[in-house]
Amino acid sequence: MDAITALTQRVSVAKLQEPGPSEEQLAQMLGAAVRAADHGLLRPWRFLLVQGEGRQKLGQVFCEAAVADSPHMSEAAQQKFRNMPLRAPCLLLVIASVQEHPKVPAQEQIISAGAAAQNIINAAYALGLGAMWRTGDMAYNHRVTDALGLGANEELVGYIYLGTPATSPAEPKAPDVASLLQVWPNK
Repeated sequence: MDAITALTQRVSVAKLQEPGPSEEQLAQMLGAAVRAADHGLLRPWRFLLVQGEGRQKLGQVFCEAAVADSPHMSEAAQQKFRNMPLRAPCLLLVIASVQEHPKVPAQEQIISAGAAAQNIINAAYALGLGAMWRTGDMAYNHRVTDALGLGANEELVGYIYLGTPATSPAEPKAPDVASLLQVWPNK
């Protein structure tokens, strides 16, 4: 698949199943990630791979964090948190590792990590895999980020869920690009 086709036809896939990406495919996706725009070549990112039993452990971390915030949570709601990481055979967590730099502010470094995440999901699509970039409360909960070992200078940019599409996702209607573009200054 050529790059323009991959970029213009990629869709998020919520329903994912086995098999997950192979080691070679993971290496290709990470190779794409580290080619993201990166002011100052700081490489302000790192990645955590969660698969197999690690998904159950992550689900338990989610559940414990949610219960700590809402102690009277029902068992059904707790189970929902436990099941979150089980929606795909593999999760790749993208972490922005912000460094002090006189010319590259934190915001640019976080955006760069976001670009790395986008490259991962674009590469997954080009490889015939399904991917879904998820965040939500569990991306910002300090109990979760502490359990994952994030430092004070780090932010979880997202959980990239990876696997084989369980269904053919509906292609969303493309926005009218012309309506999003303005020429400045107006004449």
